[in-house]
Amino acid sequence: MKVVKFGGSSLSDAKQLEKVANIIKKDPARRIVVVSAPGRRFEDDIKVTDLLIALHGNKVTGLSTDDAMEQILERYELIINDLDISSDLLKDFKSILNRYLENIENKDRLLDALKSCGEDFNAQLLSEYLNKTGVPAKYMPPKEAGIRVTDEPSNAQLLPESYDALAKLDYTDHVLVIPGFFGVSETDQIVTFPRGGSDITGAIVARGVDAELYENFTDVSFIYSAHPGLIESPHAIKEITYREMRELSYAGFSVFHDEAIEPLYKNKTPIMIRNTNDPEVEGTKIVADREFIPEMPVIGISCDEGFTSITLRKYLMNRQIGFTRQLLQILEDHEINIEHIPSGIDNLSVIIRSNQFEGNSKLEDILKDIEEKLEPEDMYVEEDLVLLVIVGEGMKEHIGIATKTTSALSDNSVNISMINQGASEISMMFAIGIEDEEKALKAIYNNYFQHVSV
Repeated sequence: MKVVKFGGSSLSDAKQLEKVANIIKKDPARRIVVVSAPGRRFEDDIKVTDLLIALHGNKVTGLSTDDAMEQILERYELIINDLDISSDLLKDFKSILNRYLENIENKDRLLDALKSCGEDFNAQLLSEYLNKTGVPAKYMPPKEAGIRVTDEPSNAQLLPESYDALAKLDYTDHVLVIPGFFGVSETDQIVTFPRGGSDITGAIVARGVDAELYENFTDVSFIYSAHPGLIESPHAIKEITYREMRELSYAGFSVFHDEAIEPLYKNKTPIMIRNTNDPEVEGTKIVADREFIPEMPVIGISCDEGFTSITLRKYLMNRQIGFTRQLLQILEDHEINIEHIPSGIDNLSVIIRSNQFEGNSKLEDILKDIEEKLEPEDMYVEEDLVLLVIVGEGMKEHIGIATKTTSALSDNSVNISMINQGASEISMMFAIGIEDEEKALKAIYNNYFQHVSV
């Protein structure tokens, strides 16, 4: 049995829904479908989720909600008309939106309820269309499926008992169509997952029903070894491990949300990335273990922008008991997450996502606290850093990865601010200036993939 998830680009209009229905129909093993909200139909289009967020914004600021409501309903009306299914659905959608707007006073609760409608309406619509085309289907909202979550708006975390409920789902007579992105709290509140929420729902369901395979349909056929927008015709990855995918997702790979790997990793459920627009292509498979390919010690290269580093120097730092703990305590007191901590005997750096310093004085306050409590001899801040990460299970078996990488960067006049290798030995991070991002990525890609034929 397979669980199948379709992203927003796969469900953006009636033609895309027809493709989705054909994909489901072609393989009887596809018994549970998880859907996103309709995505963009063209470059300047607006996702339905963004329209719903705009509707919320108008409501809480006292502006008219008529235009935003009309745009949302128009998207679904076009799909309903083109698929020639019952217009009663549209009346139900309008009624639900109005009920939320009129009855939910808490703005955070309202936002979650409205955002959930994108996926919820699409699940109802797809279920209706599948039945029309001869595929017995049943719309199943998260509450009925047993997807119970914690009660923090826009940050739902799955409650473990959900897996017991999902294991009891009956999909023998109907294809079950479940909206992604949200669950229901123990007090029956609608609560959305963080970004990438439909991927998270799909993974949760696949684990809960112990699926043989979790297929994630999107608008690309493969995960590539580097960003196709920066590298021309990059190497297509046929098989990648959970650990490799997690490292690359963290560093900017956006095909698969990193938090959506966790439920499947624990159950070792394989994931297949596939293309709705080219469904015959067997895409990238994410697995627990894969065979090591000697000529490919590195499987992927990724860059992520928007980092700040704080570097401290102090003679005999390594002998000062509790120095690192005190630094981490200062950052914790200011509610700052840390990404990396490269260190030497007399110096230590912390790398932080820069968006945590936006619209506040946290950076200045942290520097002041460090000066007062740790008394470093020298301290400096670097902003606009890019983290370039190379990843591969074969790196730990291959001698000279660091030398080969730094040589490629040096030969292309890329200055390296710092290097950090993870304890797992399957990834290595380089901090560089944003002005060198594209040059560095191309240099390293050519170093590892120019002659790869597998």
